[in-house]
Amino acid sequence: MSAIPSTSTSLTAYPLFLRRMLWLDAATGAATGALQLLLAGFLAGLLGLPETLLLVSGWLMFAYVAGIGFIATRPFVPAPLVRLLIGANLLWVLGCLALLLGDWVMPTLAGKVFIAIQAVTVGLLAELQWVGLRKAAVQPGW
Repeated sequence: MSAIPSTSTSLTAYPLFLRRMLWLDAATGAATGALQLLLAGFLAGLLGLPETLLLVSGWLMFAYVAGIGFIATRPFVPAPLVRLLIGANLLWVLGCLALLLGDWVMPTLAGKVFIAIQAVTVGLLAELQWVGLRKAAVQPGW
């Protein structure tokens, strides 16, 4: 079997698509987590978010990234664990929405944009992982 998908095969049906989406999720999570941990004090003022929230969520992202790394490096990506990651992503989206719609924090406009970008990005990653999981399940050898 060729390592390159044929033109009649969609990119999402390619067996590596799911693994690539996992690594994309890990990369974005690591970048955001590092940003929040390294610049928590500065970002707290700029975004109108508590520094503690930025630090705790930054560390949570690194724990999540470690989980993704474990899953993505398996010889066969375990579907139940991918479903767990998708669920965690959806919970993150709900958390972002709660921050935007609730009155627990009062983010600045920049903070609202920061939270909204996270919600959209994480939601999109969850959707792409779901598509990849469904497509990978029908591939021979998966």
